[in-house]
Amino acid sequence: MYCFQCQETAKNQGCTVRGVCGKAEETADLQDLLIYVCKGISVFGEELKKRGVVDREAGRFICKALFVTITNAAWDNNAIIDWIREGIRVRGEVAKKAGDVEGPLPDCATWRAESNEEIIAKAMSDEVRITATGNEDIRSLRELLVIGSKGIAAYAEHAEVLGFEKDEIYAFLMEGLASTTRDLPTDEMVGMVMKAGEMAVNTMALLDEANTTTYGNPEITEVYLGVRNNPGILVSGHDLKDMEELLEQTSGTGVDVYTHGEMLPANYYPAFKKYGHFVGNYGGSWWHQNEEFESFNGPILLTTNCLIPVKNENTYLDRLFTTGVVSYPGARSIPARPKNGKKDFSGIIEMAKKCATPKEIEKGKIVGGFAHNQVMALADKVVEAVKSGAIRRFVVMAGCDGRFKSRDYFTEVARNLPKDTVILTAGCAKYRYNKLALGDIGGIPRVLDAGQCNDSYSLAVIALKLKEAFGLADVNELPISYDIAWYEQKAVAVLLALLSLGVKGIRLGPTLPAFLSPNVAKVLVDKFDIKPTGTVEEDIAAMMAGK
Repeated sequence: MYCFQCQETAKNQGCTVRGVCGKAEETADLQDLLIYVCKGISVFGEELKKRGVVDREAGRFICKALFVTITNAAWDNNAIIDWIREGIRVRGEVAKKAGDVEGPLPDCATWRAESNEEIIAKAMSDEVRITATGNEDIRSLRELLVIGSKGIAAYAEHAEVLGFEKDEIYAFLMEGLASTTRDLPTDEMVGMVMKAGEMAVNTMALLDEANTTTYGNPEITEVYLGVRNNPGILVSGHDLKDMEELLEQTSGTGVDVYTHGEMLPANYYPAFKKYGHFVGNYGGSWWHQNEEFESFNGPILLTTNCLIPVKNENTYLDRLFTTGVVSYPGARSIPARPKNGKKDFSGIIEMAKKCATPKEIEKGKIVGGFAHNQVMALADKVVEAVKSGAIRRFVVMAGCDGRFKSRDYFTEVARNLPKDTVILTAGCAKYRYNKLALGDIGGIPRVLDAGQCNDSYSLAVIALKLKEAFGLADVNELPISYDIAWYEQKAVAVLLALLSLGVKGIRLGPTLPAFLSPNVAKVLVDKFDIKPTGTVEEDIAAMMAGK
């Protein structure tokens, strides 16, 4: 095992025995093998692209498969083996279409297996691990590209579910993965990483279009934090299509629906507000699950990553349902939706009817829904507040939450920022401060929540629109600082997206990624002025000074 894809990796170097996240060695190895198979598919997919053909079946599979390997998504080895088997089938189909490929094929494009034992043996072999590459700079660039591709794949998968696709995204993923099977010059590898940033922007824009076309533009919304006296279902993850179909199927059943974690922004979409049994949000970010899932009392539906190991299998495991790319041993799996059909949530609904009502863990409301369309509707007010000096600075504090105490830094930054600053946020990082009483500036809340991690695109749009409003030539001339919390691979895609837009001076914490070699980190520091987070006092002072 060698895994260093998340911020909590052991000693900020890499997990080699068992993941800090709880991932077992065999599970990690199988996920590495699934990526390896995706690289094999990409070798043939790239060949097809040279002939002007993008294989959408291959692209869709790669998006789902890479999503499976994101931190805290798939925990069931048998489910991952099924993905590997399907990947081998897809690779065979693409290979037939591609025909003869010039030059020798890499092992990832030719390896086959018949039995589970053969698959597991291959997963444990050295050649599928990123450490098979001896040069740490090459390894670092390849990992940065693969990790960024995972984030792109996750967002592309969400858009595809809603019927929005772009061949250029699938083509890039295959080009990028195939490039890691060859010895390329460093400048070409850096170029692929920067291209990943551009594609991350395009993919988030596509997902934004998919979400807003399907469900409307997010609106400023007060989200209820308490509970009612009906049984309920708690929905976590990011998949809005799953949320839509569950709300439809629970309508009139007497079962309420609540969001958790990254599903909180579902409350902001107009299309979901027509459901009277859609109550609000329950709890906080992903790492509080063991306590919050237990106290909820009803069934829990995980639609994407952010599922952590069940601490005590005698608690809520029998109420845990997974779907899509998510899997967990002992949890109940809701099958994929049939073509032109809907997922069947009847099992989770029937269970909910027999469960106790949720235990109330907090009261009150929080405000969100400040995606780019809503903020632009307030543009005149925002611009005037900046010009008058009422708003002196914006601080982008998007990204991920995590369980390490070092993340208290983000709470304290929010608490101690001057009262003439506004925080722009997206992703579960907001749970570190979105319930603090930070007040407002002339009616503009000091925390503007744009939504899920993929809605970081909204923050980029807001920055670019403000640049136009103030007649500036460079987005870095705006009174905006970036203090980003990262945990998993989607946050890396967001980071690469910001870099591709020319944003400089980003603070990243609580640590810089372990997969960045000293030389690769130096390139990012020299070119983009990326810097690690420091002390609360020093960072606030620097940000307020525009540094």
